[in-house]
Amino acid sequence: MKLRTDDDIYRARLIWLGPPGYTLPIQLSYAQWICGAVVFGVFAALSWLLTGGAWSGLGIALGATLPATSLIFKFVDPDRPARKILATVATDWRRTPIPAAGPEPRLTARKVRVTR
Repeated sequence: MKLRTDDDIYRARLIWLGPPGYTLPIQLSYAQWICGAVVFGVFAALSWLLTGGAWSGLGIALGATLPATSLIFKFVDPDRPARKILATVATDWRRTPIPAAGPEPRLTARKVRVTR
């Protein structure tokens, strides 16, 4: 007897539970696995470059991958896919141009009379 969840969004997430008969203790979607692999690759390359070619930083890369991936997927839901979250982060890192120097605004005070 197979139990099926009645949550359509849960079923639509395409969860990979592991090989048949040997399910994983955690449930991650395909997007989370792929994003984690990409983030790990970036962090592993950075650790390789920073240590001068030694692969001793793989543990640090793996340790940094887990919170980075969970941070990305904290904001992901069916209405906001991961690619839109990453595109927003990429555009928010750009600086806004500094406006040209102009006259400073003047602060003036007016007398206000309150009557009953």
